[in-house]
Amino acid sequence: MQVYKFGGASIKNIEGIKNVTQIIQSYGTKNLLVVVSAMDKTTDRLQELAFAHINGESHKHELLEHIKAFHFDIINKLFADTKNPVYNDVANTFVEIEWLLEEDAEDSAAYLYDQIVSIGELVSSKIIAAYLNQQATFTIWQDARNYIQTDNNYREANVQWDKTIHAIQKQLPSYLEQGIVLTQGFIGATSENFTSTLGREGSDYSAAIFSAALDVEKMTIWKDVPGVLNADPKWFDETEKIPQLSYHDAIELTYYGATVIHPKTIKPIQNKGIPLYVRSFIHPDEIGTEISSDATTIPIPSFIFKVNQVLLSISPKDFSFIIEENLSHIFAILHKNKVKVNTMLNSAISFSVSVDEDDHKIENLIKDLSEDFKVKYNKNMELVTIRYYNQQTIDRVTTDKKVWLEVKSRNTCQMVMKNSD
Repeated sequence: MQVYKFGGASIKNIEGIKNVTQIIQSYGTKNLLVVVSAMDKTTDRLQELAFAHINGESHKHELLEHIKAFHFDIINKLFADTKNPVYNDVANTFVEIEWLLEEDAEDSAAYLYDQIVSIGELVSSKIIAAYLNQQATFTIWQDARNYIQTDNNYREANVQWDKTIHAIQKQLPSYLEQGIVLTQGFIGATSENFTSTLGREGSDYSAAIFSAALDVEKMTIWKDVPGVLNADPKWFDETEKIPQLSYHDAIELTYYGATVIHPKTIKPIQNKGIPLYVRSFIHPDEIGTEISSDATTIPIPSFIFKVNQVLLSISPKDFSFIIEENLSHIFAILHKNKVKVNTMLNSAISFSVSVDEDDHKIENLIKDLSEDFKVKYNKNMELVTIRYYNQQTIDRVTTDKKVWLEVKSRNTCQMVMKNSD
């Protein structure tokens, strides 16, 4: 038994869907759970729609029509028979958004966000399941919300593991004995049966949850890259594939911001000793990268870039030292505002953190911090993390840059920097 996960880039058009279908068909006819994301940039478009509704903007209906048109154009090209049930199935799924848009946005923004943005995964999975069945590959569509149970922390929901494992083990094995099972990433459900999401790019995590609960042989994430690379091709002209990674190194890389795998993905499969493969859907015959307990230290330095960073410098108003009590208070404020720290450094009288730029969150964060602390900040910064660094690698990324903050450990160097004036 195995789990395959396909992201939005792999199913962005009809050619992609046909390619994914061939990859699935090459596996066999059963004992494969397939987890899919929303198509192409649908999550971004639904997010724009969600905020338009929350803010009471009039063009929200136009945004929805564009999203619907994109999906029905794909359906029309994939299915010659206009009586195929997928037409009504997808139309009825979009009705869930239409109902929400007809009412004033009185519920919390995070709740509304999840109810709207989650539709992308539901629609894409229904289209792909219908196409697989049309291609004579018996596929059972399953709603991930019936399996992945979460709390009410909308947009970043926490998995209720005992309930989730029980639901998966009770129902899914019998379906997997019959054929291919296709479900959604990113989404779950609360105890009140409201839809929740696991955080952006959370489909990898969903696949890991299913893999751990089913104790599968292995899990594969299909990407548009040949495996885990030592740097993002957007930033480096020359990159190298890392053929093997330990769970520990994979966790470190994802924690520091490597985007090839969602940060929460590794731990559930590490606990069960399930190997993870990152492979290319463009070249499916290539091996890719294996992540397991057997792998040794990464043979080459790895670079992780995070742009649009805000560097905050926080100090007590009374010029006292930064002590445990102050740090506890600062982290409580960060948690309250749902702001994640990407790197940090403290001195005797100040505490500096680099965080992702988000106008709404950062504005509220600075306001809350300013009640008890002096806060200085710099925007438009870059955070570079080098795993297994040396001076040559540091020099490579700091050319024409001013380094504002530097944090080093034995294996990792992090620098917050900006272009030199």
